Amino acid sequence: MSDDLTLHAHLVGRQGGRADLNTPVLVVELASLDRNIAAMAQRVAAHGVGLRPHAKTHKSVDIAGRQLAAGALGVCCAKIGEAEALAAGGVTGILITSPVAAPRAIDRLAALAGQADGLMAVVDHPAVAARVDAALAAAGTTLDVVIDIDPGIARTGVASAEAAVALARAIAGLPRLRYRGVQFYCGSQQHIEAYGERRAAIEERTAWLQTVIAALAAAGFAPEIVTGSGTGTHRIDLDLGVFTELQAGSYVFMDKQYLDCDLVGDGSCPFETALGVDARVVSANHSGLVTIDAGFKSLSTDGGVAVARVGAPESAFFAFMGDEHAALIAPGIGDALAPGDPVTLTVPHCDPTVNLYDHYHVVDGDTLVAIWPVSARGRAR
Repeated sequence: MSDDLTLHAHLVGRQGGRADLNTPVLVVELASLDRNIAAMAQRVAAHGVGLRPHAKTHKSVDIAGRQLAAGALGVCCAKIGEAEALAAGGVTGILITSPVAAPRAIDRLAALAGQADGLMAVVDHPAVAARVDAALAAAGTTLDVVIDIDPGIARTGVASAEAAVALARAIAGLPRLRYRGVQFYCGSQQHIEAYGERRAAIEERTAWLQTVIAALAAAGFAPEIVTGSGTGTHRIDLDLGVFTELQAGSYVFMDKQYLDCDLVGDGSCPFETALGVDARVVSANHSGLVTIDAGFKSLSTDGGVAVARVGAPESAFFAFMGDEHAALIAPGIGDALAPGDPVTLTVPHCDPTVNLYDHYHVVDGDTLVAIWPVSARGRAR
């Protein structure tokens, strides 16, 4: 057996046990995680806004529980499978942020609505709303829904104020659905690196959102909930004051994509890097290059490349060298590091990197303090 618990459970609580972890391994710095959770909770509370952080980032019952304990209204899930996994772990207040449209998935949604406290889902089409209502009737339950509004990327959501009003009217005629408000997630703006450019883009999109809200209000459907935002725009969205709750997710970990962004306008970062991949040097036969044991199977590839955070120069160039390996390239690095030496990497994009692992190895410095399952790993359907 080579699963995480078999390999590493005996290391929990042992001072220095982190050094004995079999690599590559997904690690979470517990103190940094908790400080990040507290920082976002305090920030939104100071603005009188709710927080429903997106659990597609961490997919973890344990982390969601810490967010709820810090005052979160609930969490967001991208898919019905994620919601099922977290609800089974006792997580409440779940909002499913992608439309549930496939027939079997709608049946699962109706079943979950009868089991999960505070469940909500988005809808973006009258026909799908009608199918959800019929499934709820068969299951003998009801569901709160919010209208997903397309922020301009043509992925999901109604594309106009008129379509939003028409959908609200359709929902009002369905006895098993309860209209609660709207969702507006500007995903393509989250990673604009320059603060001024990102703020200008969000101000323009928010002005358009307000026209949709005004149209809904004029038709008798003023939204109780306006949900959206993300780690990249949370400060801007709080300043603009339109959202009633934020869906930021990656702030709990921070990855290279967000670390490359000026989040608050002064170059500082309000959150710590809590997530990493511990790897090891496996070959050091060249002065300017070492090979580590973390490749495509250990790190997502959609957000650039990893960065060495501990154990190697941060300036070292990272290059994937296949499924199992990557290179760290820097003058003299092969002379300074030897096979077996540990390296901690900052991941390029946290969400898909987490999905590559079964467990988090929770550390306090050099001590392994817990092993948490990635509860919703692979729950993409």
